[in-house]
Amino acid sequence: MIAEKVLFDEIANLIPKLKVDTISEERKETLQPLIGFIQDKVDTKQEIRINFICTHNSRRSHLSQVWAQTLAAYFNIQNVFCYSGGTESTALFPMVAETLRKTGFQVQTISEGKNPVYTIKYGANEHPVIGFSKKLDDEFNPKSGFAAIMTCSQADGGCPFIVGAEKRIPITFEDPKVFDNTPQQSEKYNERSLQIATELCYVFSKINL
Repeated sequence: MIAEKVLFDEIANLIPKLKVDTISEERKETLQPLIGFIQDKVDTKQEIRINFICTHNSRRSHLSQVWAQTLAAYFNIQNVFCYSGGTESTALFPMVAETLRKTGFQVQTISEGKNPVYTIKYGANEHPVIGFSKKLDDEFNPKSGFAAIMTCSQADGGCPFIVGAEKRIPITFEDPKVFDNTPQQSEKYNERSLQIATELCYVFSKINL
């Protein structure tokens, strides 16, 4: 059952337009372990904890966290708790917040400074995602029973073992950082956000409730 009414209209209208049929068979194989992890938790009525990890917890891991939480709500999959972390903490890159805002999310800065804290809402009555850069083992993140999703090849190579992770799954994305301060910056961040949304839409659409 799809519960698009919980989402802001702009996001609910975008999700059916995501082109999941463009995902290659090879990429579907990469996504399959995450589908299996979520399905197993649904079948055994356990909470589903997913921690998206990249080096700086500034771009791809946040986009993945926000979209996963949103798509779980869209597909009415209960008890999904999404997190993100890095091998080091820096700051959520402002273009990520701006990209999400342009897509229909309500983004508020609740704390300024070197590592600002954002609330990112996907629905009027839904709990916001709290976005800020943190290390993967930060107190904010789960300590056990979670899937660690490695969203960048550097973190994937540098962290062969994630303490407390029930499953470690590499699903890496190209870094939009290479387009920072170029004329294509906005376009490329949106492109990466939509790729992540499309692939996670495929993942959650495969879950049998």
